[in-house]
Amino acid sequence: MNSTANNPDAPYNGDDPLNVDAGMENQEPETSPSEDEAAFDSFSEALDNVEPASKSSPADQAKIEALQSDLDRVKDQLMRALAETENTRRRAKMDREDASKFAITSFAKDLLSVSDNLRRALEAIPQELMAMHPEVKNLADGIEATERQLLRSFEKNNIKKLVPIDMPFDPHFHEVMFEAPIPGKTAGTVIQVVEPGYTLNDRILRPARVGIAKDTGNGGTPPSPPEGGHHIDTQA
Repeated sequence: MNSTANNPDAPYNGDDPLNVDAGMENQEPETSPSEDEAAFDSFSEALDNVEPASKSSPADQAKIEALQSDLDRVKDQLMRALAETENTRRRAKMDREDASKFAITSFAKDLLSVSDNLRRALEAIPQELMAMHPEVKNLADGIEATERQLLRSFEKNNIKKLVPIDMPFDPHFHEVMFEAPIPGKTAGTVIQVVEPGYTLNDRILRPARVGIAKDTGNGGTPPSPPEGGHHIDTQA
């Protein structure tokens, strides 16, 4: 009989049938090394057969290219739409500004004849008559005051009067009514204003009708228009 089994206080030895570690040393592994190697080889072969995510079939590549083409087309359409929207916004802004600046064009043109008639009335009164009759002088003063008030109203609305006497002829602001040879005057110089002109916000409202000096053939040449004259907007 085993002394250890009968005596619990006896020292432990490896021959004890209750020694689990001793029993495990004599047991065979559940799987052999050859079976593990076969399972590993099978798993490796399965991994080799898996297609990487970066690769794609020709059909998938064609779909990707088609989607990319659609994306580029949509981007191009979007950029064009944005550009057209910006151009429309700018045109609308310019139209609003023009409408604000030139809304009184027709009304201003109608008042030009009033200004012309006031000036004609003043020029029609002889100086001798005004000197002889104080009431005529008072009438002339009233007409002149009315003309000044009208011109001040013009200036407040950016309507400017053009009286280009002795100035070089500018086809953007002047209209030639006649030519005359004038000694000492350069050809193309304005020698008489038949009818004054007007501008509205630097845009011609009515050209000044003028007479200019004629080239007499003595070497005189017409002067050049003022710098920047070719860039003036002459639309009414």
